[in-house]
Amino acid sequence: MNAFDTVQRDELAARVRELADARQVRAVVLYGGERLFAAGADVTALAAMDIDEVRGWNRALQRTFDEVARLPMPVVAAITGYALGGGLELALAADYRIAADDALLGQPEIQLGIIPGSGGTQRLTRLIGPSRAKNLLMTGRRVDAAEALRLGLVDEVVPATEVHTAALHYARRLAEGPAAALEAIKEAVNHGTDTSLSTGLALERSLFTGVFGTKDAATGLQSFLTEGPGKARFDTPGQGAP
Repeated sequence: MNAFDTVQRDELAARVRELADARQVRAVVLYGGERLFAAGADVTALAAMDIDEVRGWNRALQRTFDEVARLPMPVVAAITGYALGGGLELALAADYRIAADDALLGQPEIQLGIIPGSGGTQRLTRLIGPSRAKNLLMTGRRVDAAEALRLGLVDEVVPATEVHTAALHYARRLAEGPAAALEAIKEAVNHGTDTSLSTGLALERSLFTGVFGTKDAATGLQSFLTEGPGKARFDTPGQGAP
């Protein structure tokens, strides 16, 4: 069920840290398999922990998901089956979410007498707004793919058999783009929305200036002047494969 126990968490964290420094990787797809994305935390393991153990375990899982969110390249979540609890929190750390038409998503922690602890109350609220987030968090109800799309919880819904292919297609499309500009967009959107408008604009201005001096910017500008829009071919190590 791809439950997040300590081993799963540590393996994910190790892989994410490898990806963060892998220049040849231009996009990442999070995929749990044909059966499901992830059913959440290992409740049996959690129930056996005392409060200090829970605090440390949760801090480590929250840090891991935050590292996913801070990857410099675009991250696409390919959601099949269930994305519940920690599973949904991991999907929320992605930049784009593609769900199977039979997927079910939710934050059911309230049904255990607890709350989400790995970004659910924060990323969910930023994504779909306070009122809608409170509804999902306070009821613990599951939403199907169609409702998730209406809420803005996912960005695209496709037949279950096409989820992985659709995610790879979108990731490859992004992987062909200018890496520095894509990273700057992530930073501007992710951090700018947590500040005042004036601070966000200052961040955008700084990132714009920095990106302007890259090789990709020179390629894009020259291509526009000589060939027109949409013709640029950017430097893509490893043929842009996610």
